[in-house]
Amino acid sequence: MKNKKFFSSSLLTWNNTANTRKMPWKGEKDPYKIWISEIILQQTRVQQGINYYDRFVREFPDIKSLASAPQKKVYKLWEGLGYYSRCKNLIETAKFIHQNLGGKFPEEYENILSLKGIGNYTASAIASFAFNKPYAVLDGNVFRVLSRFFGIEIPVNTTEGKKIYGQLSQLLLDKKKPAEYNQAIMDFGAVICKPLLPLCTECPLSKKCVAF
Repeated sequence: MKNKKFFSSSLLTWNNTANTRKMPWKGEKDPYKIWISEIILQQTRVQQGINYYDRFVREFPDIKSLASAPQKKVYKLWEGLGYYSRCKNLIETAKFIHQNLGGKFPEEYENILSLKGIGNYTASAIASFAFNKPYAVLDGNVFRVLSRFFGIEIPVNTTEGKKIYGQLSQLLLDKKKPAEYNQAIMDFGAVICKPLLPLCTECPLSKKCVAF
């Protein structure tokens, strides 16, 4: 596939020179806090999620405090986010890590993925952001950026689409800087390559973008 090097290097340059997107969990290396942020954001907009994240990590700053907290207190803090199965899985996983893993979050992707309530995307996010493991994240922002730039018309929710995007995202990933690359492409999709009214005139990828 053409333009792979251009894509990745341009993305990282944009991240280092023009990415001003701020979120409280950006640059975070604590797998617990990354996990909390990802679970909250699974079905919640970022702006709404920020307040919940801040309150959650203030009240429960680590695995032990969450695992030991009364469930009623945890659910109360979750109130308003909906999809309460997320909160239930959060509590169960915290207890499991505290009781069975000595309170230490697993470092390997497969072990992270085996935890309740954690799927491929969240496992990749935790593995790359916390432990700098070479796993590419695939969320709505990433799908959109890749499909537009490379002109991929195959739906992302098909077997073929999942395979193509999965392979491409790993191919493009900067293996030496997976955390930085993953954050860059997600931020780029959120602020430049937006779903509606993308900022194509400001886009450093536009000259080789198929959609443009």
